[in-house]
Amino acid sequence: MQMVGQTSPSVSSVHVVCHNIEIKMIEFEKIILTEIPNLHKIDIYEQYGGYTALRKALGMTPDAVIDEVKKSNLRGRGGACFPAGLKWSFMPKQSAKPKYLCANGDESEPGTFKDRQIFELNPHVFIEGALIEAFAIGAQMVYVYIRGEYKKWIDLLQVAIDDAYEKGYIGQNILGSGFSTDMQVYRGAGAYICGEESSLMNSIEGGRGYPRVKPPFPAQSGMWGCPTTVNNIETISNVPAIMNRGWEWYSKIGAPKHPGPLLYGISGHVNKPAVLELPTGVLLTDLIYDYCGGVKNGKNIKAVIPGGSSTMWLRGEELEGVRMDADSLKIVGTSIGTAGVIVMDEDTDVIKVLTRIAHFYHHESCGQCTPCREGTGWMEKILKRFLAGEGTMQDIDLLLDVANNIEGNTICALGDAAAWPVQSVIKKFRGEFEKRAKKSPTVSQYVKPPHLVETMLNV
Repeated sequence: MQMVGQTSPSVSSVHVVCHNIEIKMIEFEKIILTEIPNLHKIDIYEQYGGYTALRKALGMTPDAVIDEVKKSNLRGRGGACFPAGLKWSFMPKQSAKPKYLCANGDESEPGTFKDRQIFELNPHVFIEGALIEAFAIGAQMVYVYIRGEYKKWIDLLQVAIDDAYEKGYIGQNILGSGFSTDMQVYRGAGAYICGEESSLMNSIEGGRGYPRVKPPFPAQSGMWGCPTTVNNIETISNVPAIMNRGWEWYSKIGAPKHPGPLLYGISGHVNKPAVLELPTGVLLTDLIYDYCGGVKNGKNIKAVIPGGSSTMWLRGEELEGVRMDADSLKIVGTSIGTAGVIVMDEDTDVIKVLTRIAHFYHHESCGQCTPCREGTGWMEKILKRFLAGEGTMQDIDLLLDVANNIEGNTICALGDAAAWPVQSVIKKFRGEFEKRAKKSPTVSQYVKPPHLVETMLNV
């Protein structure tokens, strides 16, 4: 019998880097988006070994489970790439207050659409992973936070949770172990800011989605002042395979410092947009050309955003040899983010794309921090001037100056997420701005620096 998280009928041939040596991995076993028919049904999931990892974990000590995940070097799939086991270990072992696990399925960043594949095709691998984590950290409640627009996927997940309750995997005295926990789906109201962990917690509490100043961190004071751990849906979905196959097996998949399978969401000007489960460390060009059928109409690539709309851009001529793992992308000046790869062909108007992204971050800013509240609107306004043919050469540096003053000066990373694309596109495609800039009047015609005071007053 083939086992979920052990052996899968889904195999791929893929290039990876393992311990700095390029190898051809003949058979890669999918552990999340397997191709087992009807795996969303609990009986089928059990037939293929589902919930064996939970049984195994409940026979271990919580510390032993945390140690297994630590040694696997599973890193967060939500963008920060923080080691999951280390995060789990921050949860206090003894607490007079209840402890909570929050599973972050907000998934509101443009270019990111992987978690909904888990909810639809294999929800029980997430549920099982969440129960294992809840046992390891001692959480009495698992909150699954999902953006409200995902109604279809919320309903699918709820069916799976109800089935797991009926089977005794969730609730009181799970599988006779003495451990009890509950699971509840919480629907967000569509705010991107609630993908940030402290805003997510505020939202669940019924408050406004405002990020919190840290410290204290969630493990010390999270929801309702109680110890809380927040992890991404995909991160948690890796846990059953780690428990079934062991940390050594998992740590040898893909890039050694960022191991395991990864869900890549490829969109834009490719022939076959897709969500693909492949090892970390695959070549970006392999994703585009081998797995997604190349660029539409055989055009050249102008730019690629490798990790969702908040990550730094790469020019088409920079893609050769770039690998999709946290450390490799850091070397070339960008990041893995959520592995949401957006491909743009040679005819793309990068200023138009950037303006659309800037509009998104302006709209989604919670308004708590002045640099983000004012700066995101300022950047959008300047970019719209270029689209209207009214931008000047001075506006290019003004735009960059605004972005630089947002970065690092806000409570949460939304400010950085808004600033990085602007910084990146100006660095990589400054010529595009210069071509669009209208001829500037001479400085002697101005009493004050051109546009600066005028723009500030109009924001």
